[in-house]
Amino acid sequence: MEEIMIKSYTEDYQEAVIDLILDIQQNEFQIPIKREDQPDLGDIPNFYQSANGNFWVALCNSQVVGTISLIDIGNNQGALRKMFVKPVFRGGSYSVGKLLLLELIKWAGEHGIHDIYLGTTDKFLAAHRFYEKNGFIKIDKKTLPAAFPIMKVDTRFYKRTI
Repeated sequence: MEEIMIKSYTEDYQEAVIDLILDIQQNEFQIPIKREDQPDLGDIPNFYQSANGNFWVALCNSQVVGTISLIDIGNNQGALRKMFVKPVFRGGSYSVGKLLLLELIKWAGEHGIHDIYLGTTDKFLAAHRFYEKNGFIKIDKKTLPAAFPIMKVDTRFYKRTI
């Protein structure tokens, strides 16, 4: 089995990250979203890798097979964003999603983040199970922190306390 490496994002991975995310959004889930609709992907260092936030890639044979990010939203809270894993690397023997999430949780704990929030769509049923299995609790949109960046497609919300 090939080894999976989790690394902090660098500009070298920009196009591979965008391609992976758009492929999953558009082709797997038929979400009508384009690159232009996601300006954050064009400026990952400033959007995600500031304050106590970060962006990670999962690599297999130097190819990007997964992503995850944490935005520092203040008050020792963070927003989990851009978690995407190539289908063949989900669960099973690779567990790329779990490896990415563990890296994010470790980072958050080391950087004073106590609560992690996330928003997702009703379409991502496997993601709901994954988050719930990994300690996230479904919450009502009204209980989100004011600084939480709600995306247009977000309809379901979760919280995990570290």
